[in-house]
Amino acid sequence: MKKKYRIKDKREFQDIINTGNKIHNEHYVIYNKDNNLPYSRFGIAVSKKIGKAVLRNKTKRQLRAIISQNQKNFINNKDYIIIVKNACRNISFKEKQDSLLNLLTKEKEGTK
Repeated sequence: MKKKYRIKDKREFQDIINTGNKIHNEHYVIYNKDNNLPYSRFGIAVSKKIGKAVLRNKTKRQLRAIISQNQKNFINNKDYIIIVKNACRNISFKEKQDSLLNLLTKEKEGTK
């Protein structure tokens, strides 16, 4: 995922979490908010509850890969913050992908 598609600033994270829309399932919580850019941006947060740094970094790499492969399916002009829940620790890449895409599809359809 290119740098321009990432959200890294703590203030931006907090703004999106405090004022954005929230959708969730058993593996992820996603906050989203409109932006003024012609593309979507993503921020990923993985808690220390998930595991040691190796597992947290692996999870972030997998999510970035899922986002990069499916970026054309997301709504443009939005910022997304993806927070990984503890239940995501023991599932396969395919299950992570299905869960995330299902949740983002719900957001695209406007259902919660």
